[in-house]
Amino acid sequence: MRLIAAGGQPDFRRLWLGETARGLGNSVTSVAVPLIAVVTLGTGATAVGVLTAATWLPWLLVGLPAGAWVDRMRHRPVLITCNVVSAVLYPSVPVAYWCDVLTFAQLLAVVLVCGVAAVFFQTAVHSYLPTVLGDGDLLEGNARLNASESGTSVAGPGLAGAVSQAFGAVTGLLVDTCMFAVSTLCLATITSREEPPERGAGQAGLGRQIGEGMRFVLRDPYLRPIVTYGALANFALLGYQAVQVVFLVRTAGASTATVGLLLTSGSIGGILGASVAGAIGRRFGTGRGMLMTQLLTGPFALLMPLTSPGPGLLFFASGAFVVGIGITACNVVLAGFRQTYCPPRLLGRVVATTMVCNHSTIPLGALIGGVLGDRLGARPTMWIMTGLLAPCWAVLALGPMRHERDLPSLQFGEVAGLQ
Repeated sequence: MRLIAAGGQPDFRRLWLGETARGLGNSVTSVAVPLIAVVTLGTGATAVGVLTAATWLPWLLVGLPAGAWVDRMRHRPVLITCNVVSAVLYPSVPVAYWCDVLTFAQLLAVVLVCGVAAVFFQTAVHSYLPTVLGDGDLLEGNARLNASESGTSVAGPGLAGAVSQAFGAVTGLLVDTCMFAVSTLCLATITSREEPPERGAGQAGLGRQIGEGMRFVLRDPYLRPIVTYGALANFALLGYQAVQVVFLVRTAGASTATVGLLLTSGSIGGILGASVAGAIGRRFGTGRGMLMTQLLTGPFALLMPLTSPGPGLLFFASGAFVVGIGITACNVVLAGFRQTYCPPRLLGRVVATTMVCNHSTIPLGALIGGVLGDRLGARPTMWIMTGLLAPCWAVLALGPMRHERDLPSLQFGEVAGLQ
């Protein structure tokens, strides 16, 4: 019933299609930009690492103020503006290449500015979803958005590779432009009336507004363990992902084509996780169901270090697939929880604070994973990082949600988070 209800709302379908188009463009970008750096500009691994870091750096630089700014504004204009910025900047790279003036500095600048746009977009879209969906449909709506994200992470690299092979790496960014244009069109046709920000929302100082959002998250008995779990899980995930290609090629003897297939197994698991998250929440409760899912899927991470040549490659595929189910199902439930639990006037800042906390460990995990891979070897590093990931669910279990069948909603959040 909820699946039909969420999917049957025209404005949600437009938002869903727009987010899917943007996600496909971002997925293409994640492959096209490193290819441009290596193939077109002839840079080395360090330069590619700088570009990767530049993708996440905006979260640390502007993530917290972005939440405060988003709370001061209507959300749909923010989403459209972010799309327009990306749609204008990405094609500047192929234009510069065709004019024989493309430099690494320009590529880095484009990645940084579009990364800032992505911070604002992701903060605003989570705050905007309750405008086009009722509270009862938010779980299903988040499930559909997360399923699309996982699906585009499977399709995007293949599309980027095919376009780059046929027309050159820089042409891949023109695909992005088309996707951002489609996303903008979808958002522009949404008709749901968005309530204006509360009077006085922009009068408080920026620092005070940021602090209010941080206090809500860090003092709240439910949100505090959630962001701790997210930070630890991302550290461990990026730690083993930093060495997984080296591990598969040099230790497990996988071919490049096989590596590509193995790395998509986690995204395919993510599609399934998003699809079943709503059913799990309804059957077992959002709180109990989330803990149960993490308990059952987390230990499968320990299959990946067992990978060996030949049939032993199935250990990696199985582990990544099941971990993808658990991580994505958890993301779906937690996104819906934030949207129904947090006061609307704080939602942008709460989303930004949680994302900054979660993303802050990504570069650190990747760096430490790479260093351990060089010092200890790929397989020992896989054991260390998956060994950290497997029990992360216990952080959630230490919080009050272990006593709850369902996570609480706004009425409790107004009381608990603002004391």
